[in-house]
Amino acid sequence: MNIVYTIDIAHPPLSGDEAEHVLGSALRKVQSSPHFRILKIIHGYGSGGRGGTLKTVVQNWIHVNRTKIKSSVEGVNINPFDATVQRLCAECHLVASNDLGEPNKGVTIVWIK
Repeated sequence: MNIVYTIDIAHPPLSGDEAEHVLGSALRKVQSSPHFRILKIIHGYGSGGRGGTLKTVVQNWIHVNRTKIKSSVEGVNINPFDATVQRLCAECHLVASNDLGEPNKGVTIVWIK
């Protein structure tokens, strides 16, 4: 059973307000689901090479919703040696490279309480 719910706000790119709406809907879906525990957000990395607007929207959204979130991992840190990834994988019975994907600057993983 897949416990990772994936949303893509980068293809096509959403505005900041649209992205926040989609993130809020996804959070409610994960919270109300008996199966999902992880929200995988594809936000892209931006053409400037520094993360882009959507990554900033996601980071701000995580901060605003921090009381509902157990932890988050920036995509560049998705690897079996990251302490948060190890804890997440152990508690949720996941394999980092299979279930979360490879390191990717355009992705953020959010572990929902």
